[in-house]
Amino acid sequence: CRAVDTRPAYGGNGPIQGGTHQDFPISGAGSCGVLASAAAYSMNVSVVPNGSLAYLTVWPAGQSQPLVSTLNSLDGRIKANAAIIPAGASGEISVYATNTTNVIVDVNGYFAPVTGSTLAFYPLPPCRVADTRDSSYPPGLGPPYLTGHQERQFPILNATTCNIPSSGVAAYSLNFSVVPHAPLGYMTVWPTGGSRPTVSTLNDIPGQTIANAAIVVAGASGNVSVYPTSDTDLIIDINGYFAAAGQGGLSLYGVQPCRVIDTRHVGSGQPFTGTLSPPVDVVDTGCGTSNLAQAYVFNASVVPTGELGYLTLWPDGATQPVVSTLNALDGSISSNMAIVPSTNGKVDAYASGLTQLILDISSYFAP
Repeated sequence: CRAVDTRPAYGGNGPIQGGTHQDFPISGAGSCGVLASAAAYSMNVSVVPNGSLAYLTVWPAGQSQPLVSTLNSLDGRIKANAAIIPAGASGEISVYATNTTNVIVDVNGYFAPVTGSTLAFYPLPPCRVADTRDSSYPPGLGPPYLTGHQERQFPILNATTCNIPSSGVAAYSLNFSVVPHAPLGYMTVWPTGGSRPTVSTLNDIPGQTIANAAIVVAGASGNVSVYPTSDTDLIIDINGYFAAAGQGGLSLYGVQPCRVIDTRHVGSGQPFTGTLSPPVDVVDTGCGTSNLAQAYVFNASVVPTGELGYLTLWPDGATQPVVSTLNALDGSISSNMAIVPSTNGKVDAYASGLTQLILDISSYFAP
């Protein structure tokens, strides 16, 4: 559901002026049905800049502006990034932009205060569910590529090797990567069986390989539907799911957005390639996470020195999975939300090319 659109043509009051911030009500307002008691929001934040946008930051209203970023658009392109943001004062969020830009916020869920009836999060080892380029995937999860202006259902539960329960799943935590055949205006994802919503999951007007995370409600038969405006291949990775509270289920705990690591200011400050060493020690960074945390909600940003095929984040101590967190083939500063499980308070990172890495945390999952 579209909660914020600053563009006057869509009922907004105009763009956020560079160097300023605005507060926006999310819960208890509009037609999105978000409870006023919501503790945090799952959203997709899109920018339509007037020119170069150094960065945009989203945080709970009423708190001091944190030294983190939600997305960057140095070349002025329309970009989107997923985010889980704790609810601020009066259920509002604050948005700061370094340069003048319109902002669109689409809400795909919220986290209510924990009760016996709220859903729990169950982390999974990052796993590839679908790849339309690869015929070895189960029925419905491989070729053909997606055709522009046509809907396609993806039977997520057919990915039996990903250990997703065959029943009882209410929503998935997914990462969508597109490999467009031409400029891709936007792609929308929603629960199969419902009407296609007037929102976007990602935008890719340059036609680059890019990724964006999304929490998607499980639709009919556990499927999700996808609609692209142009032909594109699609890759879907999963890192967890939401279901009724039970053994192993986790709840969300918000923290003031905080920078966990910026490799530009660690050690020699040189970019890395391959596996980052040492691993990212999240629990000891002073960002307010509990040592009971079993998954972290990051905004992952890369500052590549050239082409970066992909970056992957995964639990420290586990085998590197065949998934990607984000892509930056054009060498641009790129970001994506990542929910990364962890068993020891640390996470691992792998980069296919030289890059700096920034991880900002907004919340974590724990018993």
